[in-house]
Amino acid sequence: MSTPNLSTSGRHFLNRRGFLGNAATGLGSIALLDLLSKDCLLADQPQIDPARPFATRTSHLPAKAKNVLVIFCAGGVSQLETWEYKPKLIELDGRPLEGGPAVTFQGPAGDLARPQYKFRQRGQTGKWVSDMIPHLAELTDDIAFIHSLTSITNTHGPAENFLSTGSQLDGFPSLGAWTSYALGTENQNLPAYVAIPDPRGVPQNGSNNWGPGFLPAAFQGTTVSSKSPIRHLQAPGISDAADEASRSLLQRMNERHLDQHPGDSKLAARIASYELAARMQLSVPEITDLSSEPAHVLKSYGADDESNPNRAAYAKNCILARRLIESGVRFVQLFNGAYASGGALNWDGHGKLKEQYDTHAEILDQPTAAMIKDMKARGLLDDTLIVWCTEFGRMPFFQKGAKGRDHNPDGFTCWMTGAGVKPGVSHGMTDELGQKAVEDIHPLYDLNATILHLLGLDHERLTFEHNGIERRLTNVEGHLIREVLA
Repeated sequence: MSTPNLSTSGRHFLNRRGFLGNAATGLGSIALLDLLSKDCLLADQPQIDPARPFATRTSHLPAKAKNVLVIFCAGGVSQLETWEYKPKLIELDGRPLEGGPAVTFQGPAGDLARPQYKFRQRGQTGKWVSDMIPHLAELTDDIAFIHSLTSITNTHGPAENFLSTGSQLDGFPSLGAWTSYALGTENQNLPAYVAIPDPRGVPQNGSNNWGPGFLPAAFQGTTVSSKSPIRHLQAPGISDAADEASRSLLQRMNERHLDQHPGDSKLAARIASYELAARMQLSVPEITDLSSEPAHVLKSYGADDESNPNRAAYAKNCILARRLIESGVRFVQLFNGAYASGGALNWDGHGKLKEQYDTHAEILDQPTAAMIKDMKARGLLDDTLIVWCTEFGRMPFFQKGAKGRDHNPDGFTCWMTGAGVKPGVSHGMTDELGQKAVEDIHPLYDLNATILHLLGLDHERLTFEHNGIERRLTNVEGHLIREVLA
């Protein structure tokens, strides 16, 4: 048996003295790395001043977008009823899928089912889009579609986590938390990160979608809506003068206490959070008060619709989202759809897809399209990236004995428009029935990597040491979807 040809360094490492020497050096390096990480001295970790956690910070790269608005449709919107035209599905309507799964997430699979809405070509690009969303369909020339996204789970809660945090487990930071941690914000009177839940309720995994995970708690999203502004923000029944005097006294006491305890980052962070709350007492009521909006704006969004309170409430949330972006909030997450409810309150169309989607589309379509057009007219899309997303898609067949589609994480659509995005693009493809991504396949890591890139952040360099592991939003994966970048 021949002896392997070892280099001098290799032979040295395999003897006892060399092994012990290298082990000692390696352990010392690990310890040094841990200390540097805890003190935020690693080159790519943001330098966070606990007293000013939201101070503006420099991005890794030149940024195309200063702000992000994420429109999150909870429940798993069917790509086959919205953005993906599959004529083969019309041809095979009512037939079994040869070689398809006998059982899917919620039970036995039924026959193939044609799209429940008519598709037609739109705009200069001739993109085929469903009649279910006629107002959004008018915007296709400005949109970059990604038709080949995949998830790693077909369960709502973990899938929401995966989309929002890059992990299907709880306890990981959301995209908005990573963004505010990395960049801070230019507006110090409003939260850096705002989540606007649907008027009908919070999504399946609730605050995990806007949570800070293992990042400092300051970077959690603040929930706001036109229906219920930030809770516990109003002064407790005292005059403005008394409130101002008490804040001034409290500030002097805090400063004195901080002088007596220099280097106490937790105390500095606590003081900073209370000072932000005080500034928000003045700024938030003005932002959430929509009475200053002209009647024609309210009408264009559908916010004056007395016949459909859910639509009007969502439309007001869309106006609020625009106002927050206009005021310099770094990251806004706007939800359409609430928790699991058999599809009654979100896009989880298992049993009565057409009937339920008629309801949800009426709420989503006009207000969302009006918001995007309004932002474009105001010049906000020059600096703002808008992302429309959902946690997974739906199957090309109905469930057996039902009129709805089961969960499908193997191929679905999300899209972008605004700053840094190439307009009128359709990238990636699912098979001829819309079941699986087959061309330019992108796990959701790629979507998040691309969003960070447009903000000037390198997803591989944006890390945080947690339990001895350098964590990042895109785990150890993620690639830019360059085809949608301008």
